[in-house]
Amino acid sequence: MYSPLGDAMFTIIPIFIGIIAIIVFGGIILTFVKSIGTWNSNNNSPQLTVPAEVVTKRTKTPGGSGDSSASTWYYATFQVKSGDRMELAVNGSQYGMLADGDSGILTFQGTRFIEFKRVTNV
Repeated sequence: MYSPLGDAMFTIIPIFIGIIAIIVFGGIILTFVKSIGTWNSNNNSPQLTVPAEVVTKRTKTPGGSGDSSASTWYYATFQVKSGDRMELAVNGSQYGMLADGDSGILTFQGTRFIEFKRVTNV
């Protein structure tokens, strides 16, 4: 027996799946392009070395539910002499070596953390 609803479903479902696929792949491509833009911007920025103080540190741990693995991202917020603050991503060992209130010399390029050398008088 002929069912117009069945024919409509065979038309609508592939279109719906196609739209979802376009949204997912578009999001992936957008993230990739944004990452390349940030990388390029950092490479074209001057490498600066300035006196700074560690204001605070934080971590972000996405994932980890069920059987999925978790990863941890580390961030440190630095304040320079002008009063401006910047949050930079650091790796785990750098994160462990920083303490709130540390004063020193910060080297960075754009949004890329390069190093922080602790000194007693800045």
